[in-house]
Amino acid sequence: MTTNREESLREIGLRLADMREIREISVLKMAEKLNIPVEDYLAYERGERDFQISFLCEAAEILDIDVHELMSGESPKLSVCTFVKKGQGYDITRNTAYGYKHLAFPFRDKKAEPFLVTVRPSDDAPHLNSHPGQEFEYMVSGKMILYIGDEEYLMEEGDSAYFNSSYPHALKAVGSEPASFLAIVIK
Repeated sequence: MTTNREESLREIGLRLADMREIREISVLKMAEKLNIPVEDYLAYERGERDFQISFLCEAAEILDIDVHELMSGESPKLSVCTFVKKGQGYDITRNTAYGYKHLAFPFRDKKAEPFLVTVRPSDDAPHLNSHPGQEFEYMVSGKMILYIGDEEYLMEEGDSAYFNSSYPHALKAVGSEPASFLAIVIK
């Protein structure tokens, strides 16, 4: 039996493949632009590999589409203002460790991607990730460790960090409660 998460991965993979073909970009060229092995890229298109938000943002930029269109299949329609009520936003469920709410999903031609991110406590080692651009994070609640390369920063409510996201980075909730923060990924 297929789970909602597996079905979601498969749908995003199909949209990724379709948009790549529409843009007439070969699998090899797409993998090169994303700086990943071809087999890893094909696993994304087949929906066999979980997507990092940074991967989706980078792929959308290469394909010249909005990341929301890649995630949902819907094109953003607003170009003056988007307003999102508390607790709303486009939910992105990747795995049990992270929860994302995209806070500007209906806005076209964004220069940045704002997310409300929840990191759940886990005993797993953090997985370092990198992507082009810069990132700003503002702690809303809880505590977490922000790893950037070999550096560690304990972040608590009201703390913020701005960094070059091409450096490997990761997050880990501290304690037994989830940590929530505003993440703005700048292209």
